Amino acid sequence: MKKDFLRVLDLTDKELVRLLDLADTWKKRGSGPRLPTPLKGKTLAMVFQKASTRTRVSFEVGMARLGGHALFLSPQDTQIGRGEPIKDTARVLGRYSDAIMVRTFGHALVEEMALHARVPVINGLTDDHHPCQILADLQTARERGKNLRKMTVGFIGDGNNVANSWVEAAHLLGFGLRVACPKGFEPNSGIMAEAEKTGRGDVRIVRDPAEAADGADLLYTDVWTSMGQEAEQKRRLKAFKGFCIDSALMSAAKKNAIVMHCLPAHRGEEITDDVIEGPQSAVFDEAENRLYAQMAILDTLIPH
Repeated sequence: MKKDFLRVLDLTDKELVRLLDLADTWKKRGSGPRLPTPLKGKTLAMVFQKASTRTRVSFEVGMARLGGHALFLSPQDTQIGRGEPIKDTARVLGRYSDAIMVRTFGHALVEEMALHARVPVINGLTDDHHPCQILADLQTARERGKNLRKMTVGFIGDGNNVANSWVEAAHLLGFGLRVACPKGFEPNSGIMAEAEKTGRGDVRIVRDPAEAADGADLLYTDVWTSMGQEAEQKRRLKAFKGFCIDSALMSAAKKNAIVMHCLPAHRGEEITDDVIEGPQSAVFDEAENRLYAQMAILDTLIPH
């Protein structure tokens, strides 16, 4: 039976840890002619309705290192852009390829794709979830010596798709998560309610960034205006004033705390240049680990 990866809660805690272990294994193996190629002859169809740097490159390079091939499909290149039903596209791509990765807006699209495709479907990003990003984040936190079941994470900023996936990961693994956001910008309430059913994590919404940062092992932020929200930029800049991760906010966290950002960053808005370039930054290790997390997902979901 095929398994899809549309959100963090599609995994058990043990499955999540196994993916992180596998990501570490692929990272240690590096690259080169002696690298195992378990996906030789396999093809990944990549459907992009949102622009991408890290998602596209990490999946393409990941498939190449695993011995397979990735196809980039944009709305302009496919019949999706001309109104073909998603279920028809899913059925066809499922007969041509061994897995489908989708990066889009509404989460319902990837759910429909998964319903009708007979191959695994991977969520490369939707407005509600960004599970692939969280795997790389958790891999990086563990590399930096953080205990994934006992750490405290301070998420500063918009309760967006990344925040939603952090909420799910916190409840799945049982760590503490404090989300500091202005009123009206909280993580999705329905997703929070579903995640709470696991009964493990300590997730709190606070209004003061300093409260979220206090004693945290990891500080995290993302852009205040995501793709598709450009019309709201002025309102959001006003609402998020004071929610920037700067050196003063970093000083409220633990001395050995690290800071992450899923990129691209608006330096000087949600994070300052000196923090993202500073000694506590794990931002570019985190970006690198997108490759190995993606390889672990592909190696696990695609039969071989």
